[in-house]
Amino acid sequence: MTAAPVLLLVAHGSRDARHARTVRALASRVRELRPWTRVEVSFLDFDLPSAPDVLDRLAAEGVRDVIAVPLLLTRAFHAKADIPAVLDAAARRHPGLRIGRADVLGPSPLLLTAVEGRLYEAGLRPADKSSTGVVLASAGSTDPEAIAVIAEIARELRHTGWCAVRPAFASAALPRTEDVVRELRETGVRRVAVAPYVLAPGRLPDRIARGAAGADVLADVLGASPELARLVLQRYARARARVLVAA
Repeated sequence: MTAAPVLLLVAHGSRDARHARTVRALASRVRELRPWTRVEVSFLDFDLPSAPDVLDRLAAEGVRDVIAVPLLLTRAFHAKADIPAVLDAAARRHPGLRIGRADVLGPSPLLLTAVEGRLYEAGLRPADKSSTGVVLASAGSTDPEAIAVIAEIARELRHTGWCAVRPAFASAALPRTEDVVRELRETGVRRVAVAPYVLAPGRLPDRIARGAAGADVLADVLGASPELARLVLQRYARARARVLVAA
């Protein structure tokens, strides 16, 4: 029986130790859902092990197939440039290692469910939707495609019943979280909640939290939520199917 491809999580990495802990917690949840699949964690920067080092180790062990799943919510620079460069270089170093490439995590209905789950954990109830405006706060990007995706996700979340949902960004794009909180107040929204659309704690999520000072509710980052674990496995399965078709 052929072994299932190794599922390699590729995270951005951060100087903030909470980031790596969150990524490893997500990996643990994925393993719980699929214990017969080997799950490895790697990082592009700051944290260890690095993605190149993990790929080198897997090749040295004689692993034949890997599916790399980017822990990214949009297709911005890291998804379009950094991760492909790392995977291409590993493929050149190890011609016997077949590396499948999964799509980034977003957009997905599971992410909308995860956002709402974090809002409910922060104290809101489904009955509060019609009187609550939500600031969907992402890290931000200079990539127009990524910005457009966040705006579309905000529109989709609005259609689930919240009285207003508007995007905000911690860096690289406008508006900022605090500006959108203020704008919602000025339009007469009764209750304002900030929902970080980010995977793990770090510098930019902390900036979002500071910008939420004027809000009534601040949700947690998406973190190791069950929805994210299921989404990782969905991306893995789809990429594995592509690899099998191409074989």
